[in-house]
Amino acid sequence: MKDTEKPDDEAPEAVAEEADEQPVEEQAEEGQDEALTERADEPAAEDEAGEAEDDAEALDELDAEIEAEEDAIAADLAKARAEAESYLDDLRRLQADFDNYRKRTLREQTARAASASQALVTRLLPVLDNFELAVSAAEQSRDFDRMLKGVEMVFGELRLALEGEGLVKIEAEGKPFDPERHEAVIAVEEEDTEPGTVVDIVRAGYELRGKVLRPAMVKVAK
Repeated sequence: MKDTEKPDDEAPEAVAEEADEQPVEEQAEEGQDEALTERADEPAAEDEAGEAEDDAEALDELDAEIEAEEDAIAADLAKARAEAESYLDDLRRLQADFDNYRKRTLREQTARAASASQALVTRLLPVLDNFELAVSAAEQSRDFDRMLKGVEMVFGELRLALEGEGLVKIEAEGKPFDPERHEAVIAVEEEDTEPGTVVDIVRAGYELRGKVLRPAMVKVAK
């Protein structure tokens, strides 16, 4: 009976040994899995590091491009400002030149007007002298004929002086009515006269160097 019990005692020990050996193998397998996992993670980490470096380089290139664009914009802006200042200076000089030209032209026109007035007055001074002599002679003599001759003489001198300045009397009587040179004050009936013909002059009209200075006031046949 004792011999038959020994095998029973040995069985549990074998089972225990097998039980102890099993976890060791599993542990080894787990260690191998962890090592494989670590080795598998190493390339992934390296890839992530490479991607990070690429991103950093891309950001650096983008910053460099942005900085270059900003520098170009700043240079263009500075150039535009310089051109604007140059144009503004040119405009100011042009305005100053125009103001000087306007003032000079105004002075020249004033001087020409003064010179023309002086020349006209100088030519009228003899007429004024003759008027004065005619009036003085008429007061002393009371002679109507002599006074009339004096007035006629002065009138002739005045007319010659004004004609010398370009004054011309507008012809009107017997001429067709011209609204640019005549001013009708009344329409009258005239036999043997075509309608629209000037029949009489109420006040003489004058032209100065081809320009109507005063239209002639006239009577017109209807």
